[in-house]
Amino acid sequence: MVAGADLMPPYLRLGRVPPKRHVVHRRTDSGHRGEGIYYEEVITLAGFSRGYSILYHLRPPTRVRRIEAAGWVEAPLADDTVLRHHHLRTGSMARWGDPITGRVALLLNRDVVISRCRPESPQSELFRHADADELIFVHAGRGILSCPLGVVAFGPFDYLVIPRCTTYRLDFEKIDEADLLIVEGRGTIAVPRRYLNPDGQLRLGAPYSERDLRGPVWVEPVDREEETSVLIQDGWRRTRYVLASDPFDVVGWDGVVYPYAFHALDFEPITGTVHQPPPVHQTFESDGFVVCTFAPRLLDTHPEAIKVPYAHSNVQADEVLYYVAGQFGSRRGVEAASVTLHPRGIPHGPHPGTIAASRHAVRTDELAVMIDTEAPLQLTSAALDLDDPEYPRSWLD
Repeated sequence: MVAGADLMPPYLRLGRVPPKRHVVHRRTDSGHRGEGIYYEEVITLAGFSRGYSILYHLRPPTRVRRIEAAGWVEAPLADDTVLRHHHLRTGSMARWGDPITGRVALLLNRDVVISRCRPESPQSELFRHADADELIFVHAGRGILSCPLGVVAFGPFDYLVIPRCTTYRLDFEKIDEADLLIVEGRGTIAVPRRYLNPDGQLRLGAPYSERDLRGPVWVEPVDREEETSVLIQDGWRRTRYVLASDPFDVVGWDGVVYPYAFHALDFEPITGTVHQPPPVHQTFESDGFVVCTFAPRLLDTHPEAIKVPYAHSNVQADEVLYYVAGQFGSRRGVEAASVTLHPRGIPHGPHPGTIAASRHAVRTDELAVMIDTEAPLQLTSAALDLDDPEYPRSWLD
């Protein structure tokens, strides 16, 4: 795990931008009000030291009419008195809220919050996370992520990477199909540093390339002078900013800070003659945690290979697995949308019978998302309500 990971996707330039930064960008349309210019907004990371994008608005993005308290995100911790493995059955969670308010935090530590969301209603207002990058895994549902920089279409098994302070809306074709795993990271969620060459490209041989990252598609700006509310979250607090006009009024932008999609099945698995360790499946990294994709792949080719993962004692890491689709070769009793937590200090491994059952398999069709954290994870009360208390004994014959 690499602290301070902040490697951005490729540079993009969409719409109309002036030839140099921080110079007058004159409006040419007739009948406009204001100062005759487009208004520059610079979005930066790490102060002014890291990646940035520059947006040009029809109106200043700072025009706030009202500010209102909008409550707090509730994530009470469970009174979990023992260290043990957990199996959370989240596929039957009741639908409630929208893609923002319907998020249910399950696991968290100082670096990351892991939530599930099964919304029952469309997103009611724009949202902006002030404190965390968001990684949304779309288990089910299709739709559009809209933001001032354009739109990103998404569908099942897409990751959506949304940088902090992005104002956005998730619109689903059918809200009753939406099913999401959400990871909020205190650090930047980024491309693993080891996948890049010294020139900043994804290396030949990396498990995905720039062509697999789908950034925003340009749409015309929204020229609308009417109050627009944005729900802003910082930490567990939420505040409603009511702007004087629609913030999706951007006529052009360029930079490397923008939301993008990556399809999990575009991940190129690495296999060997014997079992390869989880880092070969790494997809993203951040401060204090990594995200891996277990995609369908050929299995090990050695004639004596054990084709399910060996027993592992977690050292300096808690392991979360979110099971998406397919047959999970090393586990019994899990299902789509199961979440397992294998904490530090206790070995875990294949369930009895799975080693022999996998002996003649040549490939696996399973799809799962793994999150490994450096700091111990705590369960919320909502997680414990979904827990199978017999899971720690599931390794007995």
